[in-house]
Amino acid sequence: MNIIKRYFHHQLAGPLLLFGATFAALLFANAPLLTPYYKLLLSTPVEVKVGALEIAKPLLLWVNDGLMAFFFLLVGLELKREFLEGELSDKRNIILPGLGAIGGMAAPALIYAFINKDNPEALAGWAIPAATDIAFALGVLSLLGSRVPLSLKVFLTSLAIFDDVGAIIIIAMFYTANISSEALIIAAVCSAMLFTVNRSGITQLGPYVAIGLVMWVALLKSGVHATLAGVVIALFIPMRDPENPKRSPLKSLEHDLHSTVFFITLPIFAFCNAGINFSKVGLDQVLHGVPLGIAAGLFLGKQIGILLFCMLPVMLGWIKLPQGMTKFGLWGVSCICGIGFTMSLFIGSLAFQETGVDMVYDERLGILIGSLLSGVLGYLVLNWSLPKQAKGSN
Repeated sequence: MNIIKRYFHHQLAGPLLLFGATFAALLFANAPLLTPYYKLLLSTPVEVKVGALEIAKPLLLWVNDGLMAFFFLLVGLELKREFLEGELSDKRNIILPGLGAIGGMAAPALIYAFINKDNPEALAGWAIPAATDIAFALGVLSLLGSRVPLSLKVFLTSLAIFDDVGAIIIIAMFYTANISSEALIIAAVCSAMLFTVNRSGITQLGPYVAIGLVMWVALLKSGVHATLAGVVIALFIPMRDPENPKRSPLKSLEHDLHSTVFFITLPIFAFCNAGINFSKVGLDQVLHGVPLGIAAGLFLGKQIGILLFCMLPVMLGWIKLPQGMTKFGLWGVSCICGIGFTMSLFIGSLAFQETGVDMVYDERLGILIGSLLSGVLGYLVLNWSLPKQAKGSN
């Protein structure tokens, strides 16, 4: 039991499970005996009906629209905690990762758009390479152990948080279906109710969960992606219990959700979304504008954008690199940020679901290639540039 407990608390446990789920998806998608069952599983219809309310979706969409709401709830909780009491509560810690996040989202999107400028349908995927997978990124960083200075860990974590904020805004603004005003009104009423419950000093999670469930259904029917309900709910979870200041409902929920999300939600999502069949993949598919643009955006765009937006102000003397961070360390972390995987897969499922076009390419191919190249290069750069024994790091 102690071995299992240590494993699940290890930084590498989440990324290892993600890798295992991805490998399993590729195995099921390419093994002739398993592929029919894999497709059958993902297309299994699941229906929930209460009176006139009916939600009917294949299992794949229940995972993407429902299970991933827990991931976004955790992201929202982490955002709130970091801005109230974490590293981002100090404005001095915001500038550099904030600039890096802007460059790290803008450059990949521009590279993708340039490669696909002549294909209006493919342009829908412009945001796919703008994402960073925090679980895999921190997993690669943890491979280097105590050699990684604290400043690099804080920078990567903060940049990934800003990246998540950007992804949330992009999803809300650009990846929505036909809007239902009635459903949006219900969601707005739910937000008002959550605000009232919060201001009333209620710290029990029951009311927040009940109202949040109604909001999730309303957003599901509204055309705005339902997973955003998780972020909204998180903003209203109390940070402190007025009757017991030492108790934090937000931190307790975040702690309880962490294992569920990283050891259940994300591996299931990866298994359901990463199954690429390579039997029909040739050079033409790899060099198609969509996978090429995604791979180039993740591998080149992330490096270029983060380095440019961070190093230019440093060279002009406007800001300084944090203590312990070198230019090569910044480059290595910039490469690691090119691991888009989970969030890129999620945005990809939204981007080309909205087009309604039967595409001849597979955007997941570009995500896998770009993420793999970014992770390998980032590890090599950091392994070469970091001292063999880190000083003053933890």
